[in-house]
Amino acid sequence: MAGEGGGGRGRDLAGRLGPVGAWSFALDELPADGERAYAREVEALGYPALWFPESLGSKEAFSRASVLLAATEEIVVATGIASIWARDPFAMANGARALADAYPGRFLLGMGVSHAPSVAARGHHYERPLEHMRAYLDAMDAARYDAPGDRRPPRVLAALGDGMLRLAAERADGAHSYFVPVSHTPRAREVLGPEPFLAVEQTCVLEADAATARGIARAFAARYLELPNYANNLLRLGFTDDDVEGGGSDRLIDSVIVWGDEAAIAARVREHLDAGADHVCLQIRGADSSDPRVDDLRRLAVGLLV
Repeated sequence: MAGEGGGGRGRDLAGRLGPVGAWSFALDELPADGERAYAREVEALGYPALWFPESLGSKEAFSRASVLLAATEEIVVATGIASIWARDPFAMANGARALADAYPGRFLLGMGVSHAPSVAARGHHYERPLEHMRAYLDAMDAARYDAPGDRRPPRVLAALGDGMLRLAAERADGAHSYFVPVSHTPRAREVLGPEPFLAVEQTCVLEADAATARGIARAFAARYLELPNYANNLLRLGFTDDDVEGGGSDRLIDSVIVWGDEAAIAARVREHLDAGADHVCLQIRGADSSDPRVDDLRRLAVGLLV
């Protein structure tokens, strides 16, 4: 299946997921009952998609997806992202196939190469990520699957640089970008082309006081600015070493993480959509990282989900 790209499937994903979804790290700190309740609330508010991460301390991605899908009725559940180092290509392919069969049209596999420290902690060596992803996709598509159902259900690749974006257009249904300013989005769309799906994660702080909001934003941004994948992407976009160092300059923080009232956040979403994104998944942060910020999602839904 080499060369099987997004085509019409990317446009189908754009229609199903709509322009705005929810993205939550707080799920990592909730028990299963809390995750179920949160997913039902997000669905009841009208958000068409719920994204969740898979980091070293997270619950396993397919297990969590099955819990969230079983607890809801219509919302699309998306991994943002499932690490290719956490399971072999057969397990990744057949896990996605099984969930797509059980919940038609409701599971989206977002997958990525992760980061060197996380990969090393799993006992692997991080090198040539683009080549590794290409070989991994080859193995996924060749994986035996004896059950019925779609042999290649929808998938997107975590992508920042041009090489991974091109691979996402060639071998997946689109891309999922994370921790990016609006200036990244038109470049991502240009490289992807018009058909593949583009989902952009947008971190936001629903707080009007600049000092408070930037304090929350910097606490969140600190670990990402230390990872070469994200730091190098920001440098490519015109930020300087001075912007990246020391917790991030105000210019960088304000570009990557939007803060302010509902109108400010809605304006940032529109900027991404106008720049070529199909879907903006909102990750709302507060002083307490374990708070899923349901009230904030409710406030934002009024202006965003129409």
